Amino acid sequence: MADLQDDLHPATEVGRADEPVPPYPQEAVVVAPESYEPVSDPDDDPMTRARAVLAAHPVADGYSGLPWTLRRLPWYDLDLGDSAVDADLPRLRQGRVGAVFWSLHLPEGPGGDRALAATLEQLDLAKAVVADHDAGLRPARTIGEIADARNRGRVAVLFGPAGAAALGDSLSVLRALYALGLRALTLTDVSWAGPAGLTRFGEEVVREMNRLGMIADLSHASTPTIGRVLTVSKAPVLFSRSAARALRPHPANLPDDLLTEVGRARGLCMVPLTAEQAGPTVRDVADHLDHIRALAGRECVGLSGTYDTGSAHPQELGDTSRYPRLVAELLRRGWDDSDVGLLTWGNVQRVLRGVDFTAHAVQQRRPPSTATIADLDR
Repeated sequence: MADLQDDLHPATEVGRADEPVPPYPQEAVVVAPESYEPVSDPDDDPMTRARAVLAAHPVADGYSGLPWTLRRLPWYDLDLGDSAVDADLPRLRQGRVGAVFWSLHLPEGPGGDRALAATLEQLDLAKAVVADHDAGLRPARTIGEIADARNRGRVAVLFGPAGAAALGDSLSVLRALYALGLRALTLTDVSWAGPAGLTRFGEEVVREMNRLGMIADLSHASTPTIGRVLTVSKAPVLFSRSAARALRPHPANLPDDLLTEVGRARGLCMVPLTAEQAGPTVRDVADHLDHIRALAGRECVGLSGTYDTGSAHPQELGDTSRYPRLVAELLRRGWDDSDVGLLTWGNVQRVLRGVDFTAHAVQQRRPPSTATIADLDR
């Protein structure tokens, strides 16, 4: 815990709730797909073309439960491959995964002080795993570090999302977790972001996340919370595991009106490759991607493998090596290479750039917040 205190920012006054912050300019954050020469004719086998597209636009996977899975294994070997996990290095390479968010969620759901300790234990384990497999993995906190990892032939690992309970209702802990490498926080299961929406303290948490450059994850959040975060946040948000409720009535999936709002806010809905949320076949997953692209727009849809979470996966998508099968199905449906490039890589990069740009802008206008839940939610 001494490290936490050392990393805390000095406290100053709370910024005004109505303080205007300029929106991030589109030209600063939109990442065009990288140019490349197709290695196969469009009329060739879709799997061949899928691999060619993924070579230029690898997958940025929005959610992996690997840290929690490894925590329960007595022994594993990610370098050579391990049947106990879905995402060892050979299969990540075969699936053309270039970046992945490692979840620090706690399936057992500890609360209070234990939530912070358990989250720190998860983060410590995740960092150790990356360090032990530095020939294939590389930690990344910024868009530049993601690019560096890719240039070195490594998979970039971003730490998060974590559960909001880890904060213990403290903005100082939020800053400490950010300094330790956390990059995404799920705004659920706390008093200030619950079924009734954000409280005043919850709004202050979002503003402080904007100032730091931490991504707000709204999967599993209540509809009032989602609506208020979309209004308060000056940075783009993401839904780390949400598909279309019109196609699959799962509580974490989004109804059409919210998908439209996500598009207006230029957020990112990342479709989970789980049978429970997306359906039992690769075609069902593609249906969700078609539906969300039509409602939210081509720049607001992404992929979440949700591997190593204990969830059942659709046919043909059993592990991270199977991403080319999904891309091939999209190509059969008429998706062009640029749309696939946005889906797999470009849209995540846009969100990361938008969050980073917003943080730089807000830091010029707003000092670290000293607000407490007792101050704002009396």
